[in-house]
Amino acid sequence: MDGMASSEMVMAGWVLVIVYAGITLFFVVRGAIRTKSMADYAVGTIQFSPVAVGLALSASMTSAATFIINPGFIAMYGLSGVLSYAIALPVAAMVSLIILTKGFRRHGSTVKALTLSQWIGTRFKSSGYSLFFAFLALLLITFVVLICVGLTKVLSKTLNVDEGYILLGIVIFIFGYMMFGGANSMVYTNTVQSIIMLIVAFILLGSGHEHFRNGVLGFLDELAAIDPNLVAWTNASSPLFRDFFEIIFCQMVVGVAIVCQPHIITKSLLLKTDKDVNRYLVVGVISQMIFFFVVFAGLYARLTFPDLQANGVPLKMDGIIPAYVVTEFSVYIGLLVVLGLISAGISTLEGLIQSLSTTVTSDIIRPLFGRYFPEDESKKNSVQFTINKLVIALIGIATVFISYDQLVHPNLSVAIFAQNGVYAYFAAAFVPVLFGTFLKDVPKTAPIMASATAVAVHFSVYYGELTPYMQMPVKNPAIPASMAILASLIVGLALYFANIQHDAKEKV
Repeated sequence: MDGMASSEMVMAGWVLVIVYAGITLFFVVRGAIRTKSMADYAVGTIQFSPVAVGLALSASMTSAATFIINPGFIAMYGLSGVLSYAIALPVAAMVSLIILTKGFRRHGSTVKALTLSQWIGTRFKSSGYSLFFAFLALLLITFVVLICVGLTKVLSKTLNVDEGYILLGIVIFIFGYMMFGGANSMVYTNTVQSIIMLIVAFILLGSGHEHFRNGVLGFLDELAAIDPNLVAWTNASSPLFRDFFEIIFCQMVVGVAIVCQPHIITKSLLLKTDKDVNRYLVVGVISQMIFFFVVFAGLYARLTFPDLQANGVPLKMDGIIPAYVVTEFSVYIGLLVVLGLISAGISTLEGLIQSLSTTVTSDIIRPLFGRYFPEDESKKNSVQFTINKLVIALIGIATVFISYDQLVHPNLSVAIFAQNGVYAYFAAAFVPVLFGTFLKDVPKTAPIMASATAVAVHFSVYYGELTPYMQMPVKNPAIPASMAILASLIVGLALYFANIQHDAKEKV
């Protein structure tokens, strides 16, 4: 370890971790007492306020990527990254969230769907399609890995402990308590995490105020003195922000589809009445936009580490923000920021573990092996709940191995690995969610072929290195994902309109 944290920071850090763990366990036990079935685990039994669910939404949508990993890209590549990650993608995502939430909730609450796979299966009356999406959801493990890597970086820098031990501790603790709490404990913890994250967002955004003593132009001049590319709206030397097609177009297409992830789109099902939806969206969208803008702190980190080295040791991209926090802030402010970074990671990690395990248990194991379950309903529930715990344990074991590999051998950043998996998933989910929400009498071949097209296009462009953009050692997953989303939309619409014409001829 490079031992960047002071002994006072390390001591206070341990106190923080122990207190945080204790408070979390209190909420988990409280939630677990009310969790009696898989339905309770997935959607909860408690009447949540729309403000609490809105904060839980923004906490679970904003992950370690937004607070820890993505600012590293901004530190390396400058304003082109801010335009991409803080403006283009969030604006598209928020508009999409508002439009999709209302229709999705209308159908989701009538079919009592617990997962996105179930929602798609019931909406298009196809158990095979539901199973396809349940298996596709396993790609979300890449996102789980991103968050575990981000949390490991922050805690190992704060506590001066080897990354391997920290990773193991994180996975055992979080996956362990997620076996019991589910949605009931998660909305409590997410709401608390979201409030801490809002405070920390303002601390991080204000942390570079001294760089503005000569105004905005003075700030830009300081960055330009390090590298002129940092103040350009495009950065030809980067693998992700080379031109406006990559920075704006691809990110907006991805942003529109990004809400089609189970831990995001299904949050609205926690609301008990439709009149809560508007308040939920207002709270969610405002807090979310503040969180997205935190990546701007990456520019302050670059001014702190102009040559991207700390104590003479080169910084890996994923370690830039943890290093900035440990060196820039006093012990107690630093701890509050660390608490915010941990909250950003854990809030999304809880949502992912909950939705992934529920999907595997309810949508893969039950349809394939349900005939071996007991007939008695309460015994069946008990068996499913036990299986769900085993599923969480297996996902945890896989996470440790993959995360350790990403800590030791990242391809620039764990974000590239995670985006490749997650983008493929929601590219496939976009058309079924869109069509299922807004169109009537959709032939199931349209969304099924659209989803298959999305997966095929995304992975063939990425791994086949199609297009000039894919020739770099580090590939931008937003490019294959945006192509996959557009291709699947074209295929889906073509089949939908062909079906309408066919039906019209039949009537004649």
